[in-house]
Amino acid sequence: MKYQQERIDLAAAFRMAAQLGYNEAVANHFSLMVGDQGKHFLINPNQRHFSLIRASDIILLDANDPGEMDKPNAPDATAWGLHGGVHRHVEHARCVMHVHSTYATVLASLKDANLPPVDQNSAAFFERHTVDQSYGGLALESEGERCARLLGDPKVQVMIMGNHGVLVLGNSVADAFNRLYYFERAAKNYILALQTGRELNVLSDEIARKTAEQLDDYGDQPDRHFTDIKTILDRQGSDYAS
Repeated sequence: MKYQQERIDLAAAFRMAAQLGYNEAVANHFSLMVGDQGKHFLINPNQRHFSLIRASDIILLDANDPGEMDKPNAPDATAWGLHGGVHRHVEHARCVMHVHSTYATVLASLKDANLPPVDQNSAAFFERHTVDQSYGGLALESEGERCARLLGDPKVQVMIMGNHGVLVLGNSVADAFNRLYYFERAAKNYILALQTGRELNVLSDEIARKTAEQLDDYGDQPDRHFTDIKTILDRQGSDYAS
């Protein structure tokens, strides 16, 4: 099957996301641009639970062809609206992961949904996330186009979707999944710190910026992390690669 390794990687990401509790019923989507030409991308099939998705289930779409929604295997309308919009307009968004994971969504529900650098994990996202404060309903085509316009800065890796969830960008499945994992951890640490009711010890901009820059180029950790994820799934006897 065309783009077999890319499909396998996406399927592995879905399976591990389900194990970590990032999924929400049969909603949410991961997508990956493929090929050097055009705007083709892989994405999960319509309303399939993350824990059941196999490489062979993943569909291939052309972001510039609205006729995709008229085909028998058409994706969910919000998948087309959000991911199609991002892949059409955001060149650096090779892999896009959108979830309603618990702590990222709690953060997105706050009046001030910014993530301050209160620990090393959150410092990794200093000046690398944006907050969408104009939620306009389900991420259908017009909403997806609006969200895509907020992602023009290549430095921005995460969009906290106010009143909604989180959108994470990466240059590969491994890169995006690693970022999603660390963002959810950072959001969790921040929310739990808020729950203590005690004063937060926020890092200075100087130290937060230095930490983020150091972590921007921290070896091959995303690939190593994702290789081990696939090893875990293989040892569990998962059929994700089929």
